[in-house]
Amino acid sequence: MQATITDKEILKDIEKFEKLLADYLAGDLDEDSFRVFRLNNGIYGQRQGGFNQMVRIKIPYGAVNADQLEMMAYVAETYSRGWGHLTTRQNIQFHFVQLSTIPDFLRDIGSVGMTTREACGDTVRNVMGCHLAGACPFEVLDISPWAEATFNYLLRHPYSQRLPRKLKINFSGCVTDCGQAMFNDIGVVAVAQPREDGTTESGFRVYIGGGLGANPHPAQALEPFTSREDLLPTVEAILRTFDHFGNRFNKLRARLKWLVDELGIEELRRRILRERQLLLASATWPGGIPEAVLVAGDAPAGMTATGEVTKLGVPVALRLKPESDAFTKWEKANVYYGVAKGTVSAIAHAILGDITSHQFRELASIIRDFGVEMRITNRQNIAIRNLEKNQLRELFERLVAIDMARPSAELAGDVVSCPGADTCNLAVTQSRGLAEDIGRALEEAGLADVGGVRINVSGCTNSCGQHHVADIGFHGAERRAHGRPAPGYQLLLGGHLGDTEVEFAQKALRLPAKSAGEATVRLVSRFAEEREPGETFSSFVTRLGGAKKLAEDLKDLDVWPTPEENPDYYVDFGETGPYVPEVGIGECAAS
Repeated sequence: MQATITDKEILKDIEKFEKLLADYLAGDLDEDSFRVFRLNNGIYGQRQGGFNQMVRIKIPYGAVNADQLEMMAYVAETYSRGWGHLTTRQNIQFHFVQLSTIPDFLRDIGSVGMTTREACGDTVRNVMGCHLAGACPFEVLDISPWAEATFNYLLRHPYSQRLPRKLKINFSGCVTDCGQAMFNDIGVVAVAQPREDGTTESGFRVYIGGGLGANPHPAQALEPFTSREDLLPTVEAILRTFDHFGNRFNKLRARLKWLVDELGIEELRRRILRERQLLLASATWPGGIPEAVLVAGDAPAGMTATGEVTKLGVPVALRLKPESDAFTKWEKANVYYGVAKGTVSAIAHAILGDITSHQFRELASIIRDFGVEMRITNRQNIAIRNLEKNQLRELFERLVAIDMARPSAELAGDVVSCPGADTCNLAVTQSRGLAEDIGRALEEAGLADVGGVRINVSGCTNSCGQHHVADIGFHGAERRAHGRPAPGYQLLLGGHLGDTEVEFAQKALRLPAKSAGEATVRLVSRFAEEREPGETFSSFVTRLGGAKKLAEDLKDLDVWPTPEENPDYYVDFGETGPYVPEVGIGECAAS
């Protein structure tokens, strides 16, 4: 099931982009106006300047089909550098695309029903959803058609275009919250409430005002229960309230989370619910069950016949036995069982979220040959769904052939990173390089397969790598040592998300970039050796005295040799010369 976009809509978008691009190149359209327009169409300037662009393609709830994957291979080779990047918000990004080629790029992806519209800028961004929706035995509703309906309804919606700031929407099918609803502007979680006759009604609990960035805020419930019929009116009411009352004069305090701080949650709730009450009079009122839901259905996957769940998610105690063969290790770490129909799901590990054109094509072939579905996960991997158990061995061999069968997907060795200073204007460090170094260090230490530890890296404080909700998080920071600038990181510990609760990681200590890998090895090793049965990493951190207490055993790593003793400390990952902190003008909100 894919989000559909008509040819007429695509053509109008492209024709407008082509015309305004020509006006801009001819000097008839000023830089600021074109930048806002460009961003609203998902085209983001890179730190390299000139006409180098990042193109972000929206993938609603991560669902992608074979034709689209083949197109991704084509555009990677034709317009970019031979590979694409999966984001933590289930988008696909391509870098170093030349501005003059954007209209052709848009035509190509439009031919397979894909769009970049509103993927950047002050808009409603990609609508996310749990990658196991429709295959999860715990879900109350299959949120897939709801995420699609929301995406379709808000795409090109008048209120989606020029908001005070970007607005992000996430869906989860149960309170486990694999869709990460609790730190987004609008988080939608499927829940059930009892009726007077003893039956239950399935619907939603809508959370508002969450966000990460330099100042993370937890989302808060709008009301105890929102009916299925009221969901889209509720979303539009939130959108309208944000548009009316959000801060349009200070981008740094313009997100919905700041409106919670300014008005208070009770007053914000009152305004949203009042807006929804009167929305019936609007020409855009979207009440009732959306057509996408009526057609596809939203019944939950359900438990197995015995009510048992063989495996869902990654158990905290998971370690792979060294003597296990490669297939057994992969199956134990990357395969999910427990759906009533007897199907299984598997995770294809995209290292650092990168997928080459060859890998895109092979994934498309797997969809056709196995009759499966694929979704991008919020940890930058690919979920392969609706498998049969007898297909696993062949699937494993196919993934091995394209280097996507590493058995550490979603485990400690599967490190998430933003693009960092490789392309981003705001990053101060090469976060991708650190993520790769951490993965290498854990692999060499035999710790890549430790479960219950999620490691995230951001190149600055803005948390595009989601370091605030990681068990072990890092964000880039310029350090000065012996009179020289040097790449460093702030280490944070104990972030947790689940059960419709979010706990943000706490600062531990600052480290040289080249010491962060060793710090991670020590932390993961200690967790693997000292944790109690079933203990989460955040509980482990609390039991041992908190982030600062754990950091005491790492203070020996916050030592800077002189440039003469070890010049490598003054060179960032992937660079060849001395570290130079360069921060450009941010474009994520046309600021």
